[in-house]
Amino acid sequence: MFDFLKRSEAGQVQADMDVPETKASATGKIAAWGAAGRTVWGARDTASLTRSGFTANPVGFRAVKMIAEAAAALPLVLQDNARRYDAHPMLDLINRPNGAQGRAEFFEALFGQLLLTGNGYVEAVGGEEGPVELHVLRSDRMSIVPGADGWPVAYDYTVGGRKHRFAVGEGAAPVCHIKSFHPQDDHYGLSPMQAAATALDVHNAASRWSKALLDNAARPSGAIVYRGADGQSQLSNDQYDRLLHEMETQHQGARNAGRPMLLEGGLDWKPMGFSPSDMEFQKTKEAAAREISVAFGVPPMLLGIPGDATYANYQEANRAFYRLTVLPLVTRVAGTIADWLGDFAGERFDLKPDLDQVPALAAERDAQWKRVGSATFLSDDEKRHLLGLPAREVGHE
Repeated sequence: MFDFLKRSEAGQVQADMDVPETKASATGKIAAWGAAGRTVWGARDTASLTRSGFTANPVGFRAVKMIAEAAAALPLVLQDNARRYDAHPMLDLINRPNGAQGRAEFFEALFGQLLLTGNGYVEAVGGEEGPVELHVLRSDRMSIVPGADGWPVAYDYTVGGRKHRFAVGEGAAPVCHIKSFHPQDDHYGLSPMQAAATALDVHNAASRWSKALLDNAARPSGAIVYRGADGQSQLSNDQYDRLLHEMETQHQGARNAGRPMLLEGGLDWKPMGFSPSDMEFQKTKEAAAREISVAFGVPPMLLGIPGDATYANYQEANRAFYRLTVLPLVTRVAGTIADWLGDFAGERFDLKPDLDQVPALAAERDAQWKRVGSATFLSDDEKRHLLGLPAREVGHE
């Protein structure tokens, strides 16, 4: 019944055998489609993001430095429910964490690690009565060892193939892990650098494009048109090589900027301007810079990015920077460190930024003090609580 199909297949096979053999790659059709216009993004690991987003990008570098330096410069106060301490062993430890760093350097390194990687690690070098030094550990060298229940049982710190394990057991942990919120990771935090990775790639690519344009390699600024005699419109090889050599040595680079060009007979110069797409390229770079600043929480006005009029003036932008970015970061980190150090000391205390010492918030604090102070229906202890102050000591008049 199906003989006609067999005959048909046999005839097709014979026809294929009569055609000369042609060799072709099985992936040729796929490669032809996949190579056109494919976007190349940078690596997303911590080391690559730090190189491309901090050490090689001025916007990312300045955003991280501004936040880390501003947060580290805030004075901290240590208090409990009864009093605010002017002198305390833990306050002395925070003010001088180790022999190589003061409080500002220590916290700048910690905030920098947290902004770049989403994780910050502090090691306590202990004595018999508690830690005597604090050290910030590099986040890219630290890995968490989870236990059967999912909670960390150890931290591995690896340098040059050598590994040191910090065991977590009973009592205070030798390492304090501070992490940013990550919706898809139980152990590691999400950094602003990861959220801004796409904008960083665009901004870095735009900078490379601008550099290539300055090197006269991205797009010619004009064209030399040759109109020879008797309809001949092609230079000889020697003429072409001599013209190319003269252009490279006499008219390229910053040293030769503005030098007039002397053209021989038959040569005509046709200038080329920027196309609309070229003009939009700079706007794309500025838009990428604003996206980077938004990811870090720094108002673009403070970074000198043009075209942003969200804030009425620089003072308002600076106030928003402290209120929305710096203070939440410092409050969270200081609170975590206070809880961790409290495990060593066997007592509970609060470590928080002193808002009265922040110049950018002076106007807000003055208004708050005036408003709370004029509230006659509040007791003195209630007023102190609203202002973030501890209750008055017993016997204090």
